[in-house]
Amino acid sequence: MFSDFLYLLRQSGLKISMTEWMALCEGLDKGLHGATFSGFYYLCRAVLVKSETDFDRFDRCFLHYFKDVPFEQEVSQELMDWLDRPDAPMGIYDAQQAELNEMLSETEIERMFHERMDEQKEQHNCGNYWVGTHGMSIFGNSGLSPVGIRVGGDGASKRAFRVAGERRFRDFRGDNTLDTRQFQVALRHLRQFSGLVDLPPTEFDVDNTIKDTCDGGGTLKVRYKRPRKNTVKVLLLMDSGGSMEYYSQLCSALFQAVSKTRHFKDLKVFYFHNCIYSRLYNEPSLLHTQTTPTDWVLNNIPSDYKVIFVGDAQMAPHELVTGFAYQNGQGESVRRSGLAWLELFRNRHRHAIWLNPSDRPTWGEYWTRTYDAIEALFPMFPLTVDGLEEGMKKLLVR
Repeated sequence: MFSDFLYLLRQSGLKISMTEWMALCEGLDKGLHGATFSGFYYLCRAVLVKSETDFDRFDRCFLHYFKDVPFEQEVSQELMDWLDRPDAPMGIYDAQQAELNEMLSETEIERMFHERMDEQKEQHNCGNYWVGTHGMSIFGNSGLSPVGIRVGGDGASKRAFRVAGERRFRDFRGDNTLDTRQFQVALRHLRQFSGLVDLPPTEFDVDNTIKDTCDGGGTLKVRYKRPRKNTVKVLLLMDSGGSMEYYSQLCSALFQAVSKTRHFKDLKVFYFHNCIYSRLYNEPSLLHTQTTPTDWVLNNIPSDYKVIFVGDAQMAPHELVTGFAYQNGQGESVRRSGLAWLELFRNRHRHAIWLNPSDRPTWGEYWTRTYDAIEALFPMFPLTVDGLEEGMKKLLVR
């Protein structure tokens, strides 16, 4: 059944075994798809796709293979007729209701939508509960709710093509820039941060026990390994303001996700604007009353900390190479450029990388100078799932 679909999925890079394909066939035989096209889509994705990073690839294959399937509407025609009301008066915006709607997850909205379809017996418009139009309801079209499911109107229809066509998981692809929804997925790769501590081997080593037992012709030989413990300490330095305003939500989500994770033994975070200078900021708001001398950071944070810079590496070249005078801890006047400060961090911390949410500028040689100069100092990786994973591997290289 759909053998060409299986081959298409495999050709696109999805690793699907015959066991998984037979499980899909068994699910269809038992009616787990609910006799709907959307149900078939969800069943296929649940059984055949192993990682969120492959969801978008699956969607593209699904759209390509079933592009000629005739549309079978899963929302009743009666309900669709009720929603065909372009002349209905617009309701009143309710800020409190909008806030409540935004608190709902996609799963809750989907569940509530099916409940409304079972309950609704007549047309409703300009409301905040039923499937309708021009109101605060999260179901319908031409409404005022900031979130919800469009039914009817332009680009509507509750069917598998709508679900796959939205390609809601395109941002989960490994080569895409991270957004808020992806950080939990990306942080899975940071589990490799755990290291082997210098303790006696007391933890059962399954792999080597099996290997040595097989090598010994079946004679059991139990192997132990040193326990694994989180030993990584991180210094996170993030660019804030200016051209980084475009990525402010992204960087805020990165900070929250990293600060809440348990993959680090210790985490210290400071902020800078464009480049590192004599003082680092304690908050992304860059208040001059909340700063820490950069000399203090260099002298007091041990060299075994992994350093992660986050910034677009774009500024006027003079900001990077021109020296700025400041008073050091001994009260002496010292002049040091941004590039010199970065070199101090590189010399102090052998494990340091730069994560960049932006591509190398293409609008002139002048604007590529700072990008190239910083990339020459630190291994630079794009702020994507793949880039983050490669950056973490680079930090762990001894």
